Amino acid sequence: MSSFLWTRPEAAADATLLLAHGAGAPMDSTFMARLADALAAEGVATARFEFAYMAGRRTGGSKRPPPRADKLIAEFQTALQELMNESEGPLLLGGKSMGGRVAAMLGGGGSLPGRVKGVTCFGYPFHPTGKSDAEWRLAPLEEAKRPVLILQGDRDPFGSKQEIDEITLPDHVSLTYLEDGNHDFGPRGKSPATLAGNIQNAAAAAAAFAKAL
Repeated sequence: MSSFLWTRPEAAADATLLLAHGAGAPMDSTFMARLADALAAEGVATARFEFAYMAGRRTGGSKRPPPRADKLIAEFQTALQELMNESEGPLLLGGKSMGGRVAAMLGGGGSLPGRVKGVTCFGYPFHPTGKSDAEWRLAPLEEAKRPVLILQGDRDPFGSKQEIDEITLPDHVSLTYLEDGNHDFGPRGKSPATLAGNIQNAAAAAAAFAKAL
């Protein structure tokens, strides 16, 4: 039986996104579900999966912090191998926050299948929350062997637009900002932007990225 939580468009998908969750919320969180629905509306199928530490919480396991991101690469690789047996056509690796970081790490591997065309990161954790003076997590982006798209709230505490504008990203990394968005893309109440609109804009940008590859 598949371990994936699938969300598919009504017509044939332009691409399939293997989507990992963030550090603290599961694959069926409200954000993940809304994102998957928005991607399906844009023609992208989504296969969500959980890392073992998160899946263990469903059966009463410990709620200890997740392993280091590099310790999760092998699990992402296993999910990719499973997905390749369940789907056809172009694939994207992606994830929310920590999941996107691990996707980018896997995207730097030397034996990535040709069907994997790119990486999409929804809220990339450039640095620890609110600590822009800490070491930035740029190596996965710099070392990725596929194009990378980052969808980032412009006031994300893990890397805001103001902070990111001060650095230089590799040419193969592109970035789309979501108006007044926080780490989950939500704007403040006074903003003309909406959470639904930001999620939709993120999905539309990801779909356009997939189609262009």
